[in-house]
Amino acid sequence: MEIKERINEKVREIEAVIAEYLPDEAGYQRTVTEAMNYSIQAGGKRLRPMLMQETYRMLGGSERIVEPFMAAIEMIHTYSLVHDDLPAMDNDEYRRGRKTTHAVYGEAMAILAGDGLLNYAFETAIRAFELCTAGEDGGASGYRTAAAALKVLAEKAGIFGMIGGQTADILAESRGELAEEELLFIHEHKTAALIQASMMVGAILAGAPSETVQRIEKCAYDVGIAFQIQDDILDVTGDETVLGKPVGSDAKNSKQTYVTMHGLERSAEDVQRLSEEALRILDELGGDNEFLKGLVTQLIHREK
Repeated sequence: MEIKERINEKVREIEAVIAEYLPDEAGYQRTVTEAMNYSIQAGGKRLRPMLMQETYRMLGGSERIVEPFMAAIEMIHTYSLVHDDLPAMDNDEYRRGRKTTHAVYGEAMAILAGDGLLNYAFETAIRAFELCTAGEDGGASGYRTAAAALKVLAEKAGIFGMIGGQTADILAESRGELAEEELLFIHEHKTAALIQASMMVGAILAGAPSETVQRIEKCAYDVGIAFQIQDDILDVTGDETVLGKPVGSDAKNSKQTYVTMHGLERSAEDVQRLSEEALRILDELGGDNEFLKGLVTQLIHREK
């Protein structure tokens, strides 16, 4: 229970950070900003900003420069969910126990809300440079680290990251068959890429050397793949009232997953293996990593 309580405390802390960066609901564009805020305030684990913040702290970061990036990564993640739920994609009407954005605001406004969240994420991340201008967070060196972090954020969210993974996923669905190599590509890019962005941005902003950032990238790959496999497992074994979304959607859509390819037992073993490797990397990096290790471990046993 202690780790769950600490995670809940961290979620509340992150919610306060995100709230500072939400767009105003005013003007002729008010409907789209309302839809954006509805989407991002739907709750969730806030896993990505949490991983970013804890990696930053583990590697010695202590300034506010990480906060715009924390809000930005959650906006990017949320936009991807808004678009995933659209009729042209997964056609889901519920997420996290309430109506999806397109079910409330209509398909066209949901598309615009997703677009708005993606663009506003970068408007938000760029505000980190304001902290450098104000003399906080390292001045000139802060500019360099913020620019390097922004580059990683853009790449991992784009066509060579999450969007590339989504593309491969859609094409695979249309074919109805999938090789293991392609499935891992999809998991690495569609899911793990934003987790990599989260932890790598935290490391970069903390001033970690490139070798450490590379180790963090590998750790985050393990966490991301394990997280996605666990998601596939929960789609088979989960409780819909706990998950806040329908179970069995993969089977309903005849979607090939890690579980359909390898079975539940092998899938659970691989979640364990990947998580243990991630923990080993964190141990090798040292620092105050107990909460971060507990967070990664919790992903193995999560129920939603």
